[in-house]
Amino acid sequence: SGTSRSARVVRQVVGEPSPANQFGFRSAPTKLSVESTQSFLDGVDIFIFDCDGVIWRGDSLIPGVDKTLEKLRQAGKKFFFVTNNSTKSRKGYKSKFDSLGLNVNPDEIFSSSFAAAAYMEQTKFKETGKKVYVIGEKGIGEELDLVDVPWFGAEADADKTAPLKPGGKVEHDADVGAVIVGFDRNVNYYKIQYAQLCINENPGCQFIATNLDEVTHLTDAQEWAGNGSMVGAMRGCTGKEPRLVGKPDPFMIKYLEEKYGIPSRKRICMVGDRLNTDIRFGVENGLQSCLVLSGVTKPEQLNDPNITLPDVYADDINDFFS
Repeated sequence: SGTSRSARVVRQVVGEPSPANQFGFRSAPTKLSVESTQSFLDGVDIFIFDCDGVIWRGDSLIPGVDKTLEKLRQAGKKFFFVTNNSTKSRKGYKSKFDSLGLNVNPDEIFSSSFAAAAYMEQTKFKETGKKVYVIGEKGIGEELDLVDVPWFGAEADADKTAPLKPGGKVEHDADVGAVIVGFDRNVNYYKIQYAQLCINENPGCQFIATNLDEVTHLTDAQEWAGNGSMVGAMRGCTGKEPRLVGKPDPFMIKYLEEKYGIPSRKRICMVGDRLNTDIRFGVENGLQSCLVLSGVTKPEQLNDPNITLPDVYADDINDFFS
């Protein structure tokens, strides 16, 4: 579990926190209050927001978030939305932001489906002449199409069944050079079998995970099993660890730094609802971190000595202007 690596012992901080931020990097998080919000905002130039549990829950906008984002823009803050959810591409997420009445630039959106495709592009996978097999939904395929990486599987295999009868076998493509595992509401035994054949039998086949989230928000009524369950199935039948491209892996912050020429990480704040992905992503990559309690994390979890602790926490991002 990602929560076993405690940031209370070692903070891998790049530089020092801004003097304008009174909180710094400390082991005991401070809850934002009326007295402290201005100092907090003064110490941050760029916010990186998770989406599920921070901006929305399921398909419902968290009340007040639209006004808070507008206030941040008016205050001259830049922000990006970095989500581990791979079910949509950046284009798909832009449509979701639009449907919720949020004015967000497509360049401000980074999903783990995009991260998977960007990783394939950076490692020059296309030049190998190999294909990708996808456990996941259309977001991954849409992003792979944009970098001209051939792929198959995903939703096209939703109704396929494994021939579980005498002599039955699943034939797999020997030219698959990578399996990408993202959240898949139509995951089935055929997909798991196909993917494990590729990883176990195709020499050098990569095992790539968009994220390891234990639970996700499919509706606003309850938590649902996340991509960690799909990745866990593949770990179990291959005995291999995946190459992670979503949070808390540093891949996306490095991409943002290079693309936008960000001079310093110490005035960037990661805002998320998950301690073992969002807050770890912030702490281990030298960012400031703010936990919001509008998603999966409960207040009592901040008392766990084995967790990665944020610098500050709040009920939701509306507390930035409380």
